[in-house]
Amino acid sequence: MNLKSKRRLAASVLGVGVDRVRFNDEYSDLIQDAITRSTIRGLVGFGAITVAPKRGVSRGRFRAKSKKIKRGRSSGSTEGTAGARNPRKDMWITKVRALRWRLKVAKERKELTNASYKKLYKQVKGGQVRGVKHLLDLVKEAKK
Repeated sequence: MNLKSKRRLAASVLGVGVDRVRFNDEYSDLIQDAITRSTIRGLVGFGAITVAPKRGVSRGRFRAKSKKIKRGRSSGSTEGTAGARNPRKDMWITKVRALRWRLKVAKERKELTNASYKKLYKQVKGGQVRGVKHLLDLVKEAKK
């Protein structure tokens, strides 16, 4: 049975949207017979037609975000891209300085010969060495 017109009429009488009107299945024959606004009001009176509660905007996402903010996990006043805040060139400089210092220490400890030191130094300069751990592996190889 199609209750579309009854739903629209009930929404108009109750002053709510069509989606909030709820019909009780026990009174389906009475609702089917209702054709006037006054009969609709009567059905509302004894509970055949009810209004669903308003649905608000969920605060779940806000709560989750505010928990993270309290723990200091938000970006806050972060401005600029990662590359702007910590430029690639600065990262390169830091890495190369660390690698060259390790090479110097290894040479002073006589872990490297002058030839292998120069070879590894050039590899660092050319970007062939990924990091300190990689360099230490290369130093071990050079020892053999």
